[in-house]
Amino acid sequence: MRWMIHQFRGPVWTFGDDISTDHIISGKYLGTTDSKAFAAHAFEAVDPTWAKKVKAGDLIVAGDNFGCGSSREQAPIALKTLGVSAILANSFARIFFRNAINLGFPVLECPGLRRKVNAGDVLEVDMARGEVRLPSGEITRFNALPPNVLEILEAGGLVAKIRAELSPKSS
Repeated sequence: MRWMIHQFRGPVWTFGDDISTDHIISGKYLGTTDSKAFAAHAFEAVDPTWAKKVKAGDLIVAGDNFGCGSSREQAPIALKTLGVSAILANSFARIFFRNAINLGFPVLECPGLRRKVNAGDVLEVDMARGEVRLPSGEITRFNALPPNVLEILEAGGLVAKIRAELSPKSS
């Protein structure tokens, strides 16, 4: 099993409620399996220059129902490929949440966080402890991910975790 960082520090991109998978990656790009193509067009319908501006280590903070709409796995793939460390939202569409975890991409439900954060704020996130430190020093708590979900993230995703579990152990 590989080791994953449970703590992140980075600037924030903010989004509102009901950000759909169509907002994240338009259906017209689904004719490929190239994750870099998905990344290059992430949020293109919202801001055509966003994918060029986001940096590895950045965080996304959003409102309610992030990732709603179709169950397209390409949406979390695009954001993970860009190097976004994690998404913190008031709530997630269940399929998006599960797709992200299965891909080894941290998504954290932090009700009320969106109204406390502005674009560009730098947050410190401790996934295992369920804490977000705001620029003011205030700590906002959320339900930490359960150990089995952290194990999937640490392995790099569900497929990687299962492969590791099924591979012959060296003596």
